[in-house]
Amino acid sequence: MQPVILDHMPSSLLERPATALHRALDGPTLIHLAGRNPDPLFVSVLQHGNETSGWEAVRRLLKGRYGRDPLPRSLILLIANVRAAARNRRRLADQPDFNRCWPGSDMAPTTWHRLFTEITKHVRARRPFASIDIHNNTGLNPHYAAVNRIEPKRLQLAALFSRTVIYFTEPKGVQSMAFGEFCPAVTLECGQASEVHGTDHAMAYLETVLNLRELPDQPPAPEDLELYHVIATVQVPEDVDFSFDDQAEDLHFQPDLDRFNFRELPAGTRLARSVNGRQISLLATDHQGRNVSDSCFALEAGSITTRRALMPAMLSTDEQVVRQDCLCYLMERISPETVRPEAPLRRPDGAELPETLP
Repeated sequence: MQPVILDHMPSSLLERPATALHRALDGPTLIHLAGRNPDPLFVSVLQHGNETSGWEAVRRLLKGRYGRDPLPRSLILLIANVRAAARNRRRLADQPDFNRCWPGSDMAPTTWHRLFTEITKHVRARRPFASIDIHNNTGLNPHYAAVNRIEPKRLQLAALFSRTVIYFTEPKGVQSMAFGEFCPAVTLECGQASEVHGTDHAMAYLETVLNLRELPDQPPAPEDLELYHVIATVQVPEDVDFSFDDQAEDLHFQPDLDRFNFRELPAGTRLARSVNGRQISLLATDHQGRNVSDSCFALEAGSITTRRALMPAMLSTDEQVVRQDCLCYLMERISPETVRPEAPLRRPDGAELPETLP
């Protein structure tokens, strides 16, 4: 399988919503558009087919001012999972998660891995100015950016989108981690796909970055950055039947669980209750693959509660997304002083976190 690479925007493509792209594109497609500055900006949209803010932002940007005027900087656009987008799904049953298939993935190799390796080689040879991967959440979350390394240019690129920035090194095989080997790379989380202001925010950000001449070599000022570190991924065990509407046989989550996103939850906060007497816990895994569930969650009178203060992100109440990805990530706030590459990660109280910078 080889990527489709075009040197122009296909006729009428910008008139199509994400659900109609499959009628014009056979699969993942790279589109090169020339700009005044030849060093290209790479932008990835629709790695998950139901996360449409990125494509809507690109459509509006290129149909508006840049439908008349030349782009200030060349653009390489990846339109990824058009088959899943046609059905408004994250991915289809016969597909892996596209954002786990890039170089560095720990999954068994597939034809998709080879495809995204070819895309990576192709873009790397063009020496991109920066890489932006645009996503949506299914739960209630603020707009935020995510990075895979703590370094000034990457943090500057992230802070242009939001002062809320997450540092993560799991899962492996994500696009931003692969491209971060050769250019500043960020992931944008633009809220829920149904929210127009997510598209507005992404479009304004893309225009800002296209017009940048360079990224500063100094980190953002501490007051311009709230930095968080992902410490664990939380999943529901595969053999547990769960729901958010009291219909499951095993575990009932609160229907508005996503209201807890980006809130520090005190010990004892109830997340779910067991309904058949099973001793069920959530599965929390740290970056070394260790089960840390017992340090995060407690079972009390049939309820799953937090054992200590925790801050979740990307809590979702979409059962399919929970099964295909995860329930949420757990985070800790870290000090902006960790922008020094040689410094260990620290919490605001000065305590060193166990994982050092890659």
